Amino acid sequence: MIKHSALSLAWVLLATNAIADELVEQGKKVFMELAQPSCTICHTLSDAGSAGEIGPNLDELAPSETQVQNAVKGGVGLMPAFSDSLSEEQIRAVAHYVASVAGNSP
Repeated sequence: MIKHSALSLAWVLLATNAIADELVEQGKKVFMELAQPSCTICHTLSDAGSAGEIGPNLDELAPSETQVQNAVKGGVGLMPAFSDSLSEEQIRAVAHYVASVAGNSP
């Protein structure tokens, strides 16, 4: 019984990691390509290879998923709102991506 439970837990963890990795990849695509204007124009984020200087440096800010979702949906300062141009899924993915990789610069 314990062996079965351990195997089940391992499977769930592997599946969760695969889904999270897929969400990171989707979010990176939104950050680099799908959002118009591209997030890379304004933001520095090492993982994306971007060095924008208009918006905050996301590596230094290291925002949470909720903070990114709120900013993307409603805009902040000069940043436009993307709620009309990106789907909820795309917003969730880009928020997950930024929160996962920001602050992890070498």
